[in-house]
Amino acid sequence: MRRYLNSEAETVDFASEFAKRIKPGMVCALHGDLGAGKSVFARALMRALGVRDVAMPSPTFAIIQEYEGRNCRIAHMDWYRLSDPDELEAIGVREYMQPPWVCLIEWPERGAELLPPDTVHIHLHCTDVHHPERRRIEID
Repeated sequence: MRRYLNSEAETVDFASEFAKRIKPGMVCALHGDLGAGKSVFARALMRALGVRDVAMPSPTFAIIQEYEGRNCRIAHMDWYRLSDPDELEAIGVREYMQPPWVCLIEWPERGAELLPPDTVHIHLHCTDVHHPERRRIEID
């Protein structure tokens, strides 16, 4: 699936629509350069899944942020600062890759070998340097 989004509002709407496909146990790997919209998409998806927390900080320094959704728990991860997949094993990330969890991972390439085979890969790309909120999203 490929979609072009012209604004942050369209990204939020798309994430809300995509949330209807999410089930506990799903792992979503969010790919894209800095500023491509991974965190915007993740926050919109979490809101659509029922997260009511006012603040949803980026998990860059915490590595994992946990949230309660309507019918699932959500682990939002950011693997950017990790240099070795063994670090991920040590903090027990595999536990988050099964029900009742939904796992959203930014920078998944840092531990690609840990991703389950049925991981949903979401690629975000900026399409206009003058309008960074315009992006292409591809899901496979």
